[in-house]
Amino acid sequence: MGKTMAVGVHCIIALLILSGADLVRSDGSDHRYKEGDFVPLYANKVGPFHNPSETYRYFDLPFCSPDAVKEKREALGEALNGDRLVSAPYKLEFLRHKDTEVACKKTLTKEEVARFRSAVNKDYYFQMYYDDLPTWGFIGKVDKEGKDPSEYKTYLYEHIHFDLYYNKERVIEVNIRTDPNALVDLTEDKEVDVEFMYTVEWKETTTPFDKRMDKYSQSSSLPPLVNAYELYTITRPLITNPKDG
Repeated sequence: MGKTMAVGVHCIIALLILSGADLVRSDGSDHRYKEGDFVPLYANKVGPFHNPSETYRYFDLPFCSPDAVKEKREALGEALNGDRLVSAPYKLEFLRHKDTEVACKKTLTKEEVARFRSAVNKDYYFQMYYDDLPTWGFIGKVDKEGKDPSEYKTYLYEHIHFDLYYNKERVIEVNIRTDPNALVDLTEDKEVDVEFMYTVEWKETTTPFDKRMDKYSQSSSLPPLVNAYELYTITRPLITNPKDG
C-alpha cells in the first residue's frame, strides 16, 4: 500500500472512529454480568468504506431481521451522530460459547440480490455495538480472479464469528470475523437461499475495564475494520483471521 493510499485509509478510519466509537449506553446496565446473562447486541448502520459520511440503517439492506425489531432509545449525542440502533438477530449471552447457530433463514428475491450485490461491490461495511463497544465487518467480497470484469463474482458472507473477551464479570473487547468459506453467490439476478449463521467464542483477558476503550482513542491503534481493510486490499477475502493464513 503506497504512502498516499495509506494516508487516505488512516483519514477514513479517523472519521469512522469519531463517528462510530462514541459510547452507547446499554439500557442502564452497570456492565457487570453473570454467566448466561443476556447482553444486547445492537445493529447500527451500513455504508461504503470509502465514504464514511454515507450511512444507512442496517435493515435498509435485506438482512433477515428478528421477529420484532426493537429500537434502542437514543441519547441526544447518538441521534446527532446518526446512530439508529436496533436489535440484531444474534443472541450473545455472557460467557456462553456457541457453535454455528442459525440466526435466521430467508430467500432473497432477485431485487434483494441486486441490492446486496451493489452494496458488496461498493465495499459496504456494517457496524454493531455490544455492551457499548463498537465493532465492524464487511458484508461480502468480490472475487476478481478472472481477467475480464464480466468474470468477476460477488459473494455475501453468511457466517459471522464473534470473538468476545472478558475480565471477570466484564466485557472488555468484541471483534468480528467472517467465514471466507460460507458464501452466497450474488452474481446473477436470481433468487437464492441464505442462512445467516454465527459462532460465539469467549476468551479471558487481563485488560482492565477502564482501559477497554483505549484502542479506539489512541491514534496509533487501529480498530478491527482497518486490519480487515488492509488485508482485503492485499489478499481478498475480507476480515479473515491472520492465523488462518
